[in-house]
Amino acid sequence: MALTPSNMLPLGTVAPDFSLVDTVTKDTYSLQQLRGEKGTVIMFICNHCPYVKYVNEELIRVCNDYRVTGFSFVAISSNDVSKYPEDGPEAMYRHAQKEGYNFPYLYDVTQKVAKAYDAACTPDFYLFDSELKLVYRGQLDNSRPGNSIPLNGRDLREAMDNILNNHPQRKDQKPSMGCNIKWK
Repeated sequence: MALTPSNMLPLGTVAPDFSLVDTVTKDTYSLQQLRGEKGTVIMFICNHCPYVKYVNEELIRVCNDYRVTGFSFVAISSNDVSKYPEDGPEAMYRHAQKEGYNFPYLYDVTQKVAKAYDAACTPDFYLFDSELKLVYRGQLDNSRPGNSIPLNGRDLREAMDNILNNHPQRKDQKPSMGCNIKWK
């Protein structure tokens, strides 16, 4: 597993639309159906990545804290399941149930959505405003497995607070770091 940074999609990019199956409900959802009133967080994650496992608890806390303020959260897994069967739809369903995911966990079988977002790693975070324009991309916070920095979601939380308080976003956004997406 190679430590891979985010590609840092240009700020202002309009969120690419998608239509994907939620592995929990088995329903198909589009971005338009899942968008939040204040903003939408798109997270590229997977089941097996140690970096995702490390942030899972904080992801759920962030979602709980901000969903009530008008943000929606969507997780997408795009890994090649022929090489990583633990990231397949049935395993995603079990993982979402075990972790208590309170957001859709969508499967990108063709990997077209990951490519449209220029996603590179898991976890990879994208925050779009109410008009679905990219205002933040990058890391959850400075914490990484083994670096002794507390996990608190500071960077993503700050970006959502900036939307809520009508403040400008930081220009010095840091890329996320994690396992590379497993391309076909």
